[in-house]
Amino acid sequence: MFLSVFDMFKIGVGPSSSHTMGPMVAGAMFLDALRAQPFRAHGLRASLHGSLAFTGKGHATDRATILGLAGFVPATIDNDKAEAALALNRETRILSPEGLGDLAFDPERDLIFDYDRTLPGHANGMVLYATDSQGDVIFQETYYSIGGGFVLTAAELAARGDDTRSDDAPRVPHPFASAAEMLEMAAATGKTIATLKLENERHFRSDAEIREGINRVWQVMRDCMDRGLTIGGTLPGGLNIRRRAPAILDSLKREAGMNLTAPHVINDWISTYAMAVNEENAAGGQVVTAPTNGAAGVVPAVIRYWLDHVPGASERQLPDFLLTASAIGGLVKHNASISGAECGCQAEVGSASAMAAAGLAAVLGGTPEQIENAAEIALEHHLGMTCDPVRGLVQVPCIERNGLGAIKAVSAASLALRGDGQHFVPLDAAIETMRQTGQDMMDKYKETSLGGLAVNVPNC
Repeated sequence: MFLSVFDMFKIGVGPSSSHTMGPMVAGAMFLDALRAQPFRAHGLRASLHGSLAFTGKGHATDRATILGLAGFVPATIDNDKAEAALALNRETRILSPEGLGDLAFDPERDLIFDYDRTLPGHANGMVLYATDSQGDVIFQETYYSIGGGFVLTAAELAARGDDTRSDDAPRVPHPFASAAEMLEMAAATGKTIATLKLENERHFRSDAEIREGINRVWQVMRDCMDRGLTIGGTLPGGLNIRRRAPAILDSLKREAGMNLTAPHVINDWISTYAMAVNEENAAGGQVVTAPTNGAAGVVPAVIRYWLDHVPGASERQLPDFLLTASAIGGLVKHNASISGAECGCQAEVGSASAMAAAGLAAVLGGTPEQIENAAEIALEHHLGMTCDPVRGLVQVPCIERNGLGAIKAVSAASLALRGDGQHFVPLDAAIETMRQTGQDMMDKYKETSLGGLAVNVPNC
């Protein structure tokens, strides 16, 4: 099994990897498929299903779908050009993707939120259509946004059959598909988890490309956090949630160096770093999926804590952190899910916390067994967490939840490093438990905003 560090850490835009980035990616995929057809289309249409319908407006799925069909992709989107394209579409009811000419698309008529029909492959389903001059459908494709910005066509999803896992084992030198296999390979080779992962990455990229890519990922993470720590005001969406990270940071700076500052205040620093990222995500800013947008604050907050507050920390070790974290994230995605619409927030913040705990344990000198233990502790203590965003916005409880996920990650790494790596519950068991729990969880608690906090607090 192989999922690249750059699959787990994608550069994109907020507020959601599955509901914003995924539909945008699907739109670009559909345009590529349309360019390969022998006929000329005259119009486009889209229908959103399941969680994409129920929480799509809060997650800017409508905006993302239009931009995807206009030819934009998350990794390179220019916000000014995107706003201009949306404004032009509102005025003309036309989209003009490269190589396809002018295509009719009226959002009020051609973008359908279908609340009645959930598609069979995944909770995040959408169907994109091309129409002729009469408005009749001449080409269509079904896409599933399966979490973390990953998108599959219906045919690709079906080709995996009952085994929804990806398996590229023959293509890499260390194809571990479970934590147990990962530990066995580390023991047999004497290599760290980060080294195993790096040697797998080298099968596809040069050392320079890997190094530059990891530096770029951290730069975007840090820039996002810095913006979130300085920009105040109110988040969009109608809940009138105030950005809190800048004010908390100012308070913490005023207290810095005071002899009477309580030791637990370090938790406030960690939470503030995470909240800054997720407030920026909620505002639609540029973020890195880690492994999703809804959980984007956990990993960078733990990295920032380590770099700014732990003696001896150095950015030279960043590759070890991110490679180790991506190894754990890949195992979770391979054997369970990182999608809140599929398994609840345990699959998003829980996975992110496990990844961050593993990365921190690695750079603090943990053995492979201690690293696996750190990931297990963090994931185990997120099991059962629902995904119940108020009004479908990635704000409440998502922003604070990232802060607590980061704190749990630091605590999990610290606990694991106090031991010798031997522990009762294997990481594989925690991952399988998360999968089963998500399977049993009622749909109203899986990113539909039909249960939990989403219906028990005021929405305005």
